[in-house]
Amino acid sequence: ARATRGFLAVQAAIVLAQSGVIVGFAWVVSRALTGAIGGAPIGELLPLVAAGAALVLVRGALIAASERVSAAGAARASLQLRAALIAAVEKLGPTWLSQRSTTALAVTAGHGLEALDAYFGRYLPQLVATAITMPIVIVAILLADPLSAVIVVLTMPLIPIFMVLIGLATGAVQRRQFDTLTTLATRFADTVQGLGTLKIFGRQHRAADSIDEVTGRYKHETMSVLRVSFLSGFALEFLASISVAIVAVTIGFRLLDGEMVLLVGLFALLLAPEAYLPLRQ
Repeated sequence: ARATRGFLAVQAAIVLAQSGVIVGFAWVVSRALTGAIGGAPIGELLPLVAAGAALVLVRGALIAASERVSAAGAARASLQLRAALIAAVEKLGPTWLSQRSTTALAVTAGHGLEALDAYFGRYLPQLVATAITMPIVIVAILLADPLSAVIVVLTMPLIPIFMVLIGLATGAVQRRQFDTLTTLATRFADTVQGLGTLKIFGRQHRAADSIDEVTGRYKHETMSVLRVSFLSGFALEFLASISVAIVAVTIGFRLLDGEMVLLVGLFALLLAPEAYLPLRQ
């Protein structure tokens, strides 16, 4: 789908701006909090608070722009793929089509290509965001506190390792679900086409029971997909929370020992979750 190239380039520019906003917001908030704790006058804190509020608004606007660009790009990619599918069927001709299940093709052209919207609209833009934001945030942490950056880098691989393991299971159950959906659609179409004949021979109830059986299997496999999806969400949250907690504990001990100033520790701690966020998403 060559239509994705342009919108991914725009997405990269938006993500680059977002990365700058994330680092700037963490620094402004750290300055404001340490200033308030240190007893700085309100006049010095107000510009920092205003800057933080402005950065929040800018980040919100960039997120909204990113969502719009992603949705538009996914729609263009789906249209291009659907047009390519129709062109391929026309090129292969009626002889090829007569040897295939038209219902299975319809499911692929409809539900199958619709499922790719999440890939083009969510996954690919987030892949771009991970490739840009994660290194920038880690470098910012490294410049402020090398030990925290080392902890982030060492714990980062845990997320993809566990997600690969869960993803293997997800792929298997999703393939079964899609195969069952194709079977269900094919059986339903065949039943509708041959309903007159089935009624003549009194077999319509058996056909209905057969569709009901496949429907029950599809429901069961859909629930299996949802269970694995919730498991992946739990694993992501758990691993990211543990990793940030390790960073927080090390910063806390060094603050108690006087090895680190509060401004640097708070800045690194605010950026730590942002380092994991693109990968989690």
